[in-house]
Formats: sequence, C-alpha cells, structure tokens
Amino acid sequence: MSYFDEDVNLSKIYRYLDKLYNTEQEKIQQISVEHTRKLLGGRIGLVFYDVTTLYFESDYGDGLRAAGFSKDGKHSQPQVVLGLLVSAGGYPLSYSLFNGSQYEGYTMIPVVEDFVKRFTLEDFVVVADSGLMNKTNVELLESGGYQYIIGGRIKNERNEIKSWALSLEKQDNCFYEYTKANGSRLIVGYSSGRAKKDACNREKGIKRLEKAYRTGTITKEGINKRGYNKFLELQETIKVEINQEKIKEDARWDGLKGYITNTTLPAKQVYEQYRGLWVVERAYRVTKGTLEMRPMFHFTSRRIEAHVCICFVAYKVYKEFERILKVNGINLSVDKVLAIAKNHYNTQRKDAAKRQYIH
Repeated sequence: MSYFDEDVNLSKIYRYLDKLYNTEQEKIQQISVEHTRKLLGGRIGLVFYDVTTLYFESDYGDGLRAAGFSKDGKHSQPQVVLGLLVSAGGYPLSYSLFNGSQYEGYTMIPVVEDFVKRFTLEDFVVVADSGLMNKTNVELLESGGYQYIIGGRIKNERNEIKSWALSLEKQDNCFYEYTKANGSRLIVGYSSGRAKKDACNREKGIKRLEKAYRTGTITKEGINKRGYNKFLELQETIKVEINQEKIKEDARWDGLKGYITNTTLPAKQVYEQYRGLWVVERAYRVTKGTLEMRPMFHFTSRRIEAHVCICFVAYKVYKEFERILKVNGINLSVDKVLAIAKNHYNTQRKDAAKRQYIH
C-alpha cells in the first residue's frame, strides 16, 4: 500500500499492531487517565460506564469474535463486546473487550475493579444505565465499597414501591425518594417530555403489532414478553389480540424514571449526574461513525485489541481537539474542521535528490 506516493509495508503495520497490543495499551490508558485528571482539576469524581458491540465482516466467529445480541442489528455476524469508562466532560479513561456472546450485565464489575486496581484514584461515583442494573451488580458494588448511581427499573420493584411511585404527583423537576431495605435510595422523577416520548414510542409499537396482526405474521410461538409484545395475549389458544387494559396500565408509567444510588447526594443532583451518561453514548457514536471503529476485518485477538486501542487514542485526540477549539473561541465542531481539512488540496512535487515533498 502507499501513502503520498511512499510505499508502506503492510507487514510493518501489522507488526506495529502486535507491539501496540504487547507493550503500549496500558501506557496509553495511563496517559489518558492522568491527562483527564489534570483537565478536571486533579480529581476524577464521576466515572460513566456503558457497553456497545462491534461487528465483523465475517460469517463465522472464533476467539473473541462470537455471535450475540448486536446493538448494531447485525445479529448474523460475529462481534465483540466493548465496555468503556468515560469521565465527566466525555474524556475516555479506560476500556475492556469481551467475547461477543457476553451478557452486558456481567461486564461492569470486572471493568470497574480492573480500573481501580490499575489506577490510583480517589473516591468516585460509578454511573451506569438500567441495562446494567441487576441484584448481583448492586451487591458487588456495595461489598466493594463503591458509590453508584444506576438507572432503576421501577416496574420490577415490589408492589409496595410500585404503588408508591404511581401515587406521586407528576410535576416536572420534582424528585421523590424511597429508602430501600439495604439503605440505598430509589429516586423517582417525572418529565412531561419523557411522558410524550413514552406515549409516542408505545403508539408506534402498537401500530407495528397491529400491522403484523393484520398480515398474519404474528404466531402463537411469537408471543412473548419482550418489547411491545407484552400487549399481546392468546385467546382460546388460537386467536391473538392486543390487550387494551395492558396498554392503559402501561400509560400510567409515562414520564416516570427511577435512579438507584447509595450516595448521599441530593435527589436533583443524582438526576443531573445520571444525565451525564450521554457522554458515553456520544463517544460510541463518534467512534463508530467519524472514526469508523467498525466493521472490523481483523481476526486475531491481539489485533482486534490493537485496533480498538487505536480508536481509543483517536477519540482521545478528538476530545482534546474539541476542547482546544472551545478554549480558543472557535465556533466549529471537530467534524466540521475535519470536513474542511479533507477538502483542502495541496499541490506537491517530489524532489528526488532530497527525497522530500515540496508544497
């Protein structure tokens, strides 16, 4: 392959990937943590965690690559599971890769424990969404002495708590607390914007069900409790109907959101810190989109790890570039600057004697 008419030996690139895997990954993450600590005034107080999947252009898996639940909708292709830790402000701290079949709920504790073991950090709060909320994770966070804010699943709570949540006055920016048996708090808030979104999403889901019902694509075997299928019921073993009572019951929860925490932070602050999870979601959007992290074409574990490491570095540079633009009052996004740079052409001629380019 070539770059600006210079031949680049592909085997050298692969050898560097191996070196990156063997010796540089730890150093890179250490630099990122220390740089982030400096940017945040010497303390990393919040650590956001989320998971995504990265698929491969391949029909079979091996090693790290395996079939699993794909967040990209590529269920027929092998993938790996990526867990990412990000600070307030969206600066990447550390990452871990898992086999593509790994359930995301089992990734958080190993990543957090490994992070604490490798880096000397002051007390911090772990923030994660409800997809990572399960009894085991909460117990392990508690026993490990970690502070946490995790998205709660109010509908999965016992009847006493569900009745309490449904009895709350629904007002924007009002938050209510329920102290649980283990001493943690369930914070419940209401948002009229969320209520509209919940209602809209349910309406779209019901329309899809009605269409499937009319076209006969819903079968007895297809009835389950996942997604909006929870509104279906089987009548007399042969007839499928949409249960209107279940729809009405579901609408009672519109706009309500729960957060579980063992911190002593005020309820409003718990909510605000949880909202910071968007920085991880944005990190995944940028790395998958602008930085083209996936699809991947490597097949050995060490080169898959090295590929992700390069993307981690690229996102760190992206965030630093974004910060510098803001500090200097330049009202352009990184993507816009990159687009301008790609459309900027230089005329070059090569001085053969000096083996260099003259612009």
